Amino acid sequence: MPYSEQTVQWVRPWSDKTFSFTVTRPQDFSFANGEFVTIGLKQEGKLVARAYSIVSTADRDYLEFLSIHVPDGPLTSQLSQIKPGDRVWINNKTTGTLTLDHVSPGRVLYMLATGTGVAPFVSLVRDPAIFARFETVVLVHSVRTAAELAYREELEAMDQPQLHYVPTVTREPFPTTERGSELFRSGLLSQRLGLPPPDPEQDRVMICGNPQMTREMTRFLKDTGWTLTTPRGLGNFTTEVAFVLHHG
Repeated sequence: MPYSEQTVQWVRPWSDKTFSFTVTRPQDFSFANGEFVTIGLKQEGKLVARAYSIVSTADRDYLEFLSIHVPDGPLTSQLSQIKPGDRVWINNKTTGTLTLDHVSPGRVLYMLATGTGVAPFVSLVRDPAIFARFETVVLVHSVRTAAELAYREELEAMDQPQLHYVPTVTREPFPTTERGSELFRSGLLSQRLGLPPPDPEQDRVMICGNPQMTREMTRFLKDTGWTLTTPRGLGNFTTEVAFVLHHG
């Protein structure tokens, strides 16, 4: 049986569209920070499941997830109603391309996220290992409304001089209103942070978010001399295609 039934521990709403929750961790459940797993709920005896990045780090005894709420989504409309003590089904197999094994060490690691795509990056920056691999880590999180900046307080409070956290809000007044992908492509991101222009020889990029942003960034990076990591070898940028499964 690839799935095990686990218990919800706590639920935290961020906005009317997003919430986080933790569940008990199955025995012998192993994963690398940044990976995702399929989770689901049983509805009328049938399992409805979607892929979710794990927000918690691999050394914790629970699993933490960040979810969007799609009003008519077959899974998230139900998942948004969960409360402590409820049961959730967790697959025992994790996978994903947003781990430290998918990019070689370098100077600056740029992580570009939209919406709930920030989840794997929160897991990665919670682990000191990332700061041993890169001189500087830049985490850009673009959302429509400030309430959707999940984990903002935690990220802003991190006492980690190597981390630059850049929240951007596109539909409300906010200090930064440009989308993260636009900031990166225009060169404004590195400029504002006082960093050298991104260089495929020395820097790395990770992308997780809406499919349009992922496609735009992939095209831009390939056109400007960057190489996408493939299962057969390391490149200097990597994306999470499974993220599209988060919705619904």
